[in-house]
Amino acid sequence: MTTLLVIAKEPRPGRVKTRLTPPFTPEEAAALAEASLADTLHTVARTPADRRVLVLDGSPGPWLPPGFDVVPQCAGGLDARLADAFAGCTGPALLIGMDTPQVTPELLTVDFADCDACVGPAEDGGFWAVGMARPDPGLLRGVPMSLPVTGALQRERLVAAGLRVRELPRLRDVDTAADARAVAGLAPQTRFAARLARFTTVTGR
Repeated sequence: MTTLLVIAKEPRPGRVKTRLTPPFTPEEAAALAEASLADTLHTVARTPADRRVLVLDGSPGPWLPPGFDVVPQCAGGLDARLADAFAGCTGPALLIGMDTPQVTPELLTVDFADCDACVGPAEDGGFWAVGMARPDPGLLRGVPMSLPVTGALQRERLVAAGLRVRELPRLRDVDTAADARAVAGLAPQTRFAARLARFTTVTGR
């Protein structure tokens, strides 16, 4: 059974996208996070899968489309929370975050016939996606997170376990205002791009 996982925080001011402030206010940053999350979830909803799961820190809101199981994130660091998300999967699974609103169903449709795992590198050195044909939470626990080498370290962990690893296309996460502008330019049809345009038009940022 193929599972698509989205790990996310409830988009509340002061809790999400804090690196967008300034130039944006905490409320605007949260609104941008909500748009990014909505884009991501609606893309996942359009992608073939047997199960779709939102692994959430917080409570779901009107941005959540139908068809998702919602499970809470466990306590601990990001590596522990990623590992715990995979622990509930019994077959091939792909996990992504809420920071790439430009993602498409084509990018999320991973064939594990000729690989055991996949990693989607992010431009900042992290990763926007990680997947395994046979999920093993232990292959994520202990990987240092939020470093310029996190993506490479995660890939090395998978390779060291003897897995055949496919590298997915490199994407840019939305962390800063420059990231937001670049991603909106790549995906102008998204909710994220529309919301960013509204904020920048009003304020001139």
